[in-house]
Amino acid sequence: GFFFVFLGSSSGSKLKVPELSINGIQHVVQAGQTLNLTCRGEMVHSWSLPETLSKDSKRLKVIKYACGRNGKQSCSSLTLSRTQASDTGNYSCKYPTSPAKKKKESTVYVFINDTANPFVEMHSDIPKIINMAVGREMIIPCRVTAPNIAVTLKKIPRETLIPDGKTIIWDSMQGFRIPKATYKFIGLLSCETTVGGHTYSTKYLTHRETNTIFDVQLSTPRLVKLLKGDSLAINCTVTAAWNTRVQMTWTYPGETRRRGSVTQRIDQKNAEANVFYSILVVDRVRDMDKGQYTCHVKSGPSIKAVNTTVIVYDKMFINLKRRRKTALEAVAGRKSYRLSMKVKAFPSPEVIWLKDGLPAAEKCARYVVKDYSLVIKDVAEEDAGNYTIILSIPQWNLSKNLTVTLTVNVKPQIYEKAVSSFPDPNLRLLGSKQVLTCTVYGIPPPKVTWMWYPCKQNHSKTRHGFCFHTEGSFILKAGSNVGNRIQSISERTAVIEGKNK
Repeated sequence: GFFFVFLGSSSGSKLKVPELSINGIQHVVQAGQTLNLTCRGEMVHSWSLPETLSKDSKRLKVIKYACGRNGKQSCSSLTLSRTQASDTGNYSCKYPTSPAKKKKESTVYVFINDTANPFVEMHSDIPKIINMAVGREMIIPCRVTAPNIAVTLKKIPRETLIPDGKTIIWDSMQGFRIPKATYKFIGLLSCETTVGGHTYSTKYLTHRETNTIFDVQLSTPRLVKLLKGDSLAINCTVTAAWNTRVQMTWTYPGETRRRGSVTQRIDQKNAEANVFYSILVVDRVRDMDKGQYTCHVKSGPSIKAVNTTVIVYDKMFINLKRRRKTALEAVAGRKSYRLSMKVKAFPSPEVIWLKDGLPAAEKCARYVVKDYSLVIKDVAEEDAGNYTIILSIPQWNLSKNLTVTLTVNVKPQIYEKAVSSFPDPNLRLLGSKQVLTCTVYGIPPPKVTWMWYPCKQNHSKTRHGFCFHTEGSFILKAGSNVGNRIQSISERTAVIEGKNK
């Protein structure tokens, strides 16, 4: 049997931390031998073992028993038979802890000395990936099975990295520790040692992680409209730099009830970037599923998010109203005029515009249908008339229509060629009766006003055929005796060149 002596504490004193039978921070056991450890404490305690050693191993045995004066303390013995190189690591005995309490434990690092296996872990054919970030600590974990083994760190193909106690530190219980990693350590590294004339090498490939997110997009528009019972599928696509890994999560109205299912995948076929996909699917949407759906993307400190809003309707519908209650008027010669209505519908209906009962777009090339609007280009007088918008959802036999009247105003024009011309020379017999005619056109019909501009009196004997200087102007009215007596001013409408003038 084995007899253990505990050092540093009498059996009658309280142990604030558990006490191990081995004093010191490290201990060496030859491969194949048995490791024996005993722990004593004021309460029941547990063991923490190296990751490479399973608590279910048949080589491991732990026995708990009462100890100390009157059996008021708790002890446990750990026995590991047929030890091997991979058993190398920390063995800890600890009290139960809570997040608020400080961890109370005692630890010893045990080397299992195996001359045939100087490294605890060997990666000779396929190197182990070590993630690194520039400026942060990085450990090359080439731990050894004995504390006195000399190890050399090399960067393949031929550079030797020498530990200087500052930029590179050797620790037999950790490996090579690099407090602040630089670009110098990016690449394939090798830990090498020679034991009994034989050289052993274990390899590590440093992977520099980046946090560059180029783009995040959703497959859906900013507003998604669905009918109750429809399925919703949103694909969130992230484009990131080659060495970037991302976390993709969703927040949405039915998240707590797990209404959606999420699948993720990565596409590394792109030569310049990694493309990540996260697809959220909600089957048979209900009222509870309406609201904002957000795709959150995180890579280290880099955070991005995109969202869409989902609206769920009970049934299909079309609501159609006039946008303006005032009369619709345009002016001939205008570059364009838009006829538009207030439309709210689901799903999007088919749109037809009629002009005086005939399809507008077929009637004139100047008529262009854009969404729910009709755009009239280069407005002309003949564009006046009745316009009807017809909205329909044929598969549900649902339709609505609305008719509006457009008036096209034409600026007033005086047709000089239609004015009665005076025979040459421009002379009239004093006291004679004359009839003057003015022909005008416009929409609405223009108002005509006659003006008289009398010439200044010419006292010279020289006769002039034209009046170059006037003495002001007068508005002429029927019965006026100012200057020339106006017998009458009359208006009438006549069709001239196909227009009412």
